[in-house]
Amino acid sequence: MESGGKVPSWLGGALVLGAFGALVWLERRRPLRVEREPKLARTARNLTLAAAGAAALALTERPAAERLTALVERRRWGLLKLVRCPAWLEVALAFVLLDYTLYLWHVATHRVPFLWRFHLVHHADLDLDATTALRFHFAELALSVPWRAAQIVVIGVSPLAFSVWQTLLMLSVLFHHSNVRLPPEAEQRLNRFVVTPRIHGIHHSAVREQTDSNWSSGLALWDRLHGTLRLDVPHDEVDIGVPAYRDPRELSLARLLSMPFAAARPTWEGKRQNLKGKSQEGAS
Repeated sequence: MESGGKVPSWLGGALVLGAFGALVWLERRRPLRVEREPKLARTARNLTLAAAGAAALALTERPAAERLTALVERRRWGLLKLVRCPAWLEVALAFVLLDYTLYLWHVATHRVPFLWRFHLVHHADLDLDATTALRFHFAELALSVPWRAAQIVVIGVSPLAFSVWQTLLMLSVLFHHSNVRLPPEAEQRLNRFVVTPRIHGIHHSAVREQTDSNWSSGLALWDRLHGTLRLDVPHDEVDIGVPAYRDPRELSLARLLSMPFAAARPTWEGKRQNLKGKSQEGAS
């Protein structure tokens, strides 16, 4: 396939929908965590937020990405266009660089107070499953478009590379947010390379010292590289959510949509943790 082509929309959509359905089924058969909120109401709320987010992406990111990737390919902009290499290698390198720069963006959404106001909607979920992977405030997704544009232009991302990355990223995000209990040996082998449900569960902890770890979205390499990997927190000790928003009544659809624009609360008050044993690999 030429680097100017891309993954067909029907194929990407089928893979994502198939993965989502399989994970929802596995969540019922092999749950990792006990759920707190009523399943049906929470799923409906998360999927409504997902629909608003999808509309925002269709209006902002999709047209920008299509134009920029085509322009990058035509004018040979970006780091990957400095040398000619086979299409498969260019796609692989683009995937790695996009994944790393997404790690940096994820850190920014926690460290920059303005961005955290919007990302908080994702972390305020009191449960963690495949629907959480789709639960982002539409304004956060729109705010990410300039970063995505910079990724495309600076890296030199072709239409094919971008579509492959988007598809694989969506599959990864669904997987590591899922409430699926993997066999411990499989989990330990997988988390050497990719983000798994137990790893990402720690990132969704109500303890800030735990949340400030495991930032990777695809390859687990970036947390290892930056020393932000934590594997020492047993999954049954992870308290999902944020301390400032523990009342389910405050997590209605209307409240979540208005949350970034409401008066800011001290998000992390009331939860601390002994950091002894940080990054001890092999625990689950």
